[in-house]
Amino acid sequence: MVDQQPENAVFAGVDTHTDTHHAAVVDPLGRPLADQEFPTTTQGYRALLTWLITFGHVQAVGVECTGSYGAGLTTVLSAADLIVVEVNAPDRGTRHARGKSDPIDAYAAARAAASGRATAIPKSHTGTVEALRQLRVARASAIKARTQAINQLIGLRVTAPEPLRASLTGLTRKALVKSCLRLRPGVDLSCPADAARYALRQLARRIRMLTEEIDEVTERLTVLTASAGPELVALFGVGTETAGQLLVTAGDNPERLRTEAAFAALCGAAPVPASSGRTDRHRLSRGGDRQANRALHMIAVVRMRYCPRTRAYVARRTQQGLTKKDIIRCLKRFIAREVYRALTRTHASGTISTT
Repeated sequence: MVDQQPENAVFAGVDTHTDTHHAAVVDPLGRPLADQEFPTTTQGYRALLTWLITFGHVQAVGVECTGSYGAGLTTVLSAADLIVVEVNAPDRGTRHARGKSDPIDAYAAARAAASGRATAIPKSHTGTVEALRQLRVARASAIKARTQAINQLIGLRVTAPEPLRASLTGLTRKALVKSCLRLRPGVDLSCPADAARYALRQLARRIRMLTEEIDEVTERLTVLTASAGPELVALFGVGTETAGQLLVTAGDNPERLRTEAAFAALCGAAPVPASSGRTDRHRLSRGGDRQANRALHMIAVVRMRYCPRTRAYVARRTQQGLTKKDIIRCLKRFIAREVYRALTRTHASGTISTT
């Protein structure tokens, strides 16, 4: 890699934070040239870019946290036609030996880009899938808040004074919320019974409001998901929730995942070698995006119940001595291959917007 670099080639690394980014530049051999800190503003990103190109031809920039703290900088660097690679934070052993500071981490990121150890292309965050991710965050937050409110409502029902508790006992959650919405507390909230009615009604109103919010966001998510991944949604057992998660995992630029094996590894569905001596085996991967792994698992479960082709496969593999867990692992790997092909075909056809 070093032999093919131009004479003025350099590599850069950035340690990202909330308010500042620390950039460093090294030569192709990893020798430090300079480092400097910049603010996390539009002007700061441009100043960092201008500073980088003064050292020569920037071959690649290693950036930490390209999906969070470094998202804005990654967009600016990519727009300037610089190659940006995602860099993981140094492991504990390296930090124990070299210490921890912003310049040290920035130089480590630059050396990771120079050595070719960092090759992962970050998500572009510029299309429909990024909009989908943002809406999914809002929906997940509303669902979590509603679950908390429901649990609190049930807890207050248990401790409510008689006969209020008796009138609410035995109701389903939906009926409980409706009953609590009809409660009419008195004026004196110093009375435990009136305070309980008031608290139960407030929680029920919150649950109703959150339900309306969830339904509204879900409707918009359904439209966006079908627009971003029509071939993905068309697969057997793939719904709006699972398709949305898999789209977010792949990003607006799924071509960054060069092979379906890379996508399977990203989803934690690729077996990991665990051989030693005379033992030749593989183990289940515990890495990757666990939410994407969960989406593949849900698709596999649905297919095992309703898909005739999958049911026949399960019966055949069971006769061969495989356990249910092993069969599900095999199915998840196969589904990852199907999903990757659907994502790349959709992107190649230009369905996913990048504007």
